[in-house]
Amino acid sequence: MLARLRENIAVVFDRDPAARSTWEVITCYPGLHALTFHQLAHALWGMQLKWLARWVSHWSRWLTGIEIHPGATVGRRVFIDHGMGIVIGETAVIGDDCTLYHGVTLGGTSWNKGKRHPTLEAGVIIGAGAKILGPITLHAGAKVGSNAVVVKDVPPGATAVGIPARIVADNVAQAREAKAETMGFSAYAISANMNDPMVQAIHGLVDHSANIDSRIELILKRLEKLGVDCSDERATADKFDPNFLNKIVD
Repeated sequence: MLARLRENIAVVFDRDPAARSTWEVITCYPGLHALTFHQLAHALWGMQLKWLARWVSHWSRWLTGIEIHPGATVGRRVFIDHGMGIVIGETAVIGDDCTLYHGVTLGGTSWNKGKRHPTLEAGVIIGAGAKILGPITLHAGAKVGSNAVVVKDVPPGATAVGIPARIVADNVAQAREAKAETMGFSAYAISANMNDPMVQAIHGLVDHSANIDSRIELILKRLEKLGVDCSDERATADKFDPNFLNKIVD
């Protein structure tokens, strides 16, 4: 249990730039507290001490604002950021290295016994407020945008956005996502169909930047074929300032 706790503390430093000290993480991170309580509650559930497991889970919910059913299976190095309002159902399965933000629901769609909650494979990221409903599978590396409602399986590495969620698969969206990740943030939580001019402006900037980068790369390759040394240009080609995008949405 102590080894798992150390692992979960290390994950906070890996994924939250606001974390400053181990003491702060241990005392002030409800996601860490909820996962630690769940480890105990899940063990009690496995020993058929159902009421005691639910009682531990109930106190964990009261203390952290995060409700994890003791029957749920949670893997290693899972990170819950902020966490308030998260609900994880009894038959939910969360794989290793997943990340959940506040307001996420891993819920069921029927009252039937058996598997009725989602399965998250390794490395899945769920944006704030997203609802993942039913015995579906989000395959390894999948991402779900904020406030999306997912009711169907999501393929490996795919991004799902919207209500109901759809897979972002077109080339323009993939270029936008790839460019956004290189600049230190991910645009997967923003739908291109939203009627918000600010969102459209951000998409326009990211698309334009991705287009310019591809054209510059083409020019550099052609120059290199002519024998021109472009190593300096490649080293300094990407001058896009991610802080500028952050200021836009402040």
